[in-house]
Amino acid sequence: MTTADNALAELLTSRIRDVQDYPKPGVLFKDIAPLLADAEAFAALTRALADRAAELGATKVVGLEARGFVLAAPAAFAAGVGFVPIRKEGKLPGEVFRRSYELEYGSATLEVQCDAFAPGERVLVVDDVLATGGTIGASLDLVKEAGAELAGVVVLMELGFLDGRERLTPHLGGAPLETLVTV
Repeated sequence: MTTADNALAELLTSRIRDVQDYPKPGVLFKDIAPLLADAEAFAALTRALADRAAELGATKVVGLEARGFVLAAPAAFAAGVGFVPIRKEGKLPGEVFRRSYELEYGSATLEVQCDAFAPGERVLVVDDVLATGGTIGASLDLVKEAGAELAGVVVLMELGFLDGRERLTPHLGGAPLETLVTV
């Protein structure tokens, strides 16, 4: 990690608030709202994501519902590329590809519009948290099913103790997985 990477990680970490017992007792929630409210930190995060999209040759940036939208859309704008949302089931009009995946407490389904990508487009997937890897893994499968090439994945925060990174390896197809902060 470079000095610039360390400085960015320190800035971002300093703006992420711990909330004890949310959303249920025993959980330490990492709240990114203070980071988003801080112009310097949010701008630094947006620049880092946009720079990475450009370095990887991405033609689209994908954001995962819902906080991934907040990170990916301004990064796509700053990089001069398009933004594509991957949403929860039933939120997108028209024909969609869908992928179900397992959660700790059940299952969920994500969707992307069938015409979201031109064949072979390079896509950077952005999300706020890598936990167990289920949501991101399903999203990566959707990107490929929709005909795009995965340029990489960048996540603001990785909860390293949950081993999500290892679960994502089969979905990455050799594309890089990067996190800005590891908890």
